[in-house]
Amino acid sequence: MKLKLAFMAGAAALALSAGAAAAADQETCLDRYCQQISIFGIAADAQSSGSAQGGSTEAHRFGTWGFDVSGMDRSVKPGDNFYRFAVGKSIDAMALPSDRARYGSFDQLRELSDNRVHALIEGMKTRTDLKPGSDEGKIGALYASYMDEARIEKLDAQPLAKDLAAVRAMKTRTEVARSMGRSFGGFGTSLFGAFVTADAKDPSKNVFYLGQGGLGLPDRDYYLKDAFKEKLAAYKAYVASTLRQIGWENADAEADKIVAFETKLAEVQWSQVEDRDADKTYNPMTIAQLEKAAPGFEWRPFMQAAGAGKVTRVIVAEKTAFPKMAKIYAATPISTLQAWQAFHGTDGAAGLLSKRFADAAFNFHGKTLQGTPAQRPRWKRAGSFTEAAMGEAIGRAYVAEYFPPESKAKMIQLIADLRTAMRIRIEHLEWMGPQTKTKALEKLDKFMVKVGYPDKWRDYSGLQVDASDLYGNAQHVGRFQWNYLLAKLNKPVDRAEWGMTPQTVNAYYNPSLNEIVFPAAILQPPFFDPNADAAVNYGAIGGVIGHEMGHGFDDQGRKSDGNGVLTDWWTPEDASKFQVQADRLGKQYDAFEILPGVHVQGALTMGENIGDLNGSTLAVEAYHASLKGQPAPVIDGFTGDQRVYLGWAQVWREKARDDYYKNLVTTNPHSPSPFRAIGPERNEQAWYDAFDVKPGDKYYIDPKDRVRMW
Repeated sequence: MKLKLAFMAGAAALALSAGAAAAADQETCLDRYCQQISIFGIAADAQSSGSAQGGSTEAHRFGTWGFDVSGMDRSVKPGDNFYRFAVGKSIDAMALPSDRARYGSFDQLRELSDNRVHALIEGMKTRTDLKPGSDEGKIGALYASYMDEARIEKLDAQPLAKDLAAVRAMKTRTEVARSMGRSFGGFGTSLFGAFVTADAKDPSKNVFYLGQGGLGLPDRDYYLKDAFKEKLAAYKAYVASTLRQIGWENADAEADKIVAFETKLAEVQWSQVEDRDADKTYNPMTIAQLEKAAPGFEWRPFMQAAGAGKVTRVIVAEKTAFPKMAKIYAATPISTLQAWQAFHGTDGAAGLLSKRFADAAFNFHGKTLQGTPAQRPRWKRAGSFTEAAMGEAIGRAYVAEYFPPESKAKMIQLIADLRTAMRIRIEHLEWMGPQTKTKALEKLDKFMVKVGYPDKWRDYSGLQVDASDLYGNAQHVGRFQWNYLLAKLNKPVDRAEWGMTPQTVNAYYNPSLNEIVFPAAILQPPFFDPNADAAVNYGAIGGVIGHEMGHGFDDQGRKSDGNGVLTDWWTPEDASKFQVQADRLGKQYDAFEILPGVHVQGALTMGENIGDLNGSTLAVEAYHASLKGQPAPVIDGFTGDQRVYLGWAQVWREKARDDYYKNLVTTNPHSPSPFRAIGPERNEQAWYDAFDVKPGDKYYIDPKDRVRMW
């Protein structure tokens, strides 16, 4: 999937404790608009089940050889529903916790990671030998500030007073624009999100990116499509109730105006599919050019307030939307913009406030949007808050306690095996010409590999925390994180930096750095078990590795070369052949229906589907190569190829609520888990051979219609 190095707005987005961030299943992403970097999982979110103070810190093993045979549903033919065949009974037996919209393999590992982090934090809190200002001391103080419910309840809305007063004092559009700029790492929101990262066409340098923002619902479709009418009505009611909670005048009328304002924005903003296009979203402009292209918004005051007043060049994502958004902004009364800022600032901070704010935010973001019945226990939310603030400092302790060196060594060898298999596949591609093939092999050879944890850890010495001030801590964290990004401007890209913490259950590919990254926490069952059958490991973690490699060559990743430069290195003939296959794959996924009338968007999920197809097929071929000409053993009656595919399917065990799936297919570039276990295999002859899939089976595809990308 795409690691979403966020276009950020607001301290609460960084704190991952407030409002939507605490209530909904989150991707490894800090805000709504995120830059494309491929992440493996759907959304290995920060939620976990259970209400007890902590839980097991021991990894769960699957079966006797790495696969849970008892979880299969052998009454289902593999060709009719391979997902059910492989893991159907285990899904039926799976309890969907009341505090989750989704629960599966990723979530079980996330729960393990949460429990381990909780144990580490509790250990830090009780230590008496910590130096003042140490990372461990700050971690303990952050956690303690979130757990101090008595003080938080006593303060109620008081922490908001200064920020709300500033919003009320705004009299001009220039002041409103400045408030948006200050929202990066602060209170409020912005029409335009911002981030500092590598220039896609010169990835040695960091630049300032701008993207569309300003919406309170997950996607423009929630405002525009009849399928989400009830959600939109509930959102309007939530806006009004939030404004009433802070004593805002004419709350109901202002809520109507806020929703009308955001609806107008939604009408002109780009879709999720358009936002995937790496070429169309790369539009460099000077500030003067931006002012001319999108008049009606005070760009210079906005940039100055964001701390980027000296920036002379930005990369604009949704080029045609910006002028329309600026025009809508210019026509909107300042009183509406004030109410809009007040609502979003309060909503973003809700998890940092008293129970009446936190519960109201959860009831909308969690219950209404995701269908999650119950909020996570407070200690889980406190852990998420602390991790978002000082993730790498916690990661350093996590690695020392829970990540054995031999796991890293075995993973590096697996990656080498998968890279070799990928090279062989590219060399033997019949549809690709020699010129493009040479460039593809060069890119593969230049893949940078990161496993487990960073070689250089983040410095948190500049972060100030106070165990008695949760809201203040969130403000300090927001500003610290935003300043960290600003400090990168006009400096070379740090290729040693990681986009995920070691305790994150996920993996990613970054096109600008041409790197594949595998944090420590994913290197556990069911993804990786050093004591499991090799075929299962190839199907699971081998599929993950192949998936991330595949992102380097998916419909967007293929647009960057071996040095990470966004450039066209394809011959027109080969690009055309690739697109034919991509279109065919998209139509296959368009036909998948996760709920009655709710279909996967093949265009939105294209990159992830290509990654899955590459990962699944590469896993089988790499396993064959690992046998070195020897026959694969048969275990419990399963052949080697069967065990590879079963290992891949086991990764995608999941139970989810209907609202979660509706949100997923609307906003997320990943297909629902059942189709990640089914979609790739039905294009692979090895799967047909392994499970004797025949014409007439539901998911059978005629050989001439199957997709072979790489």
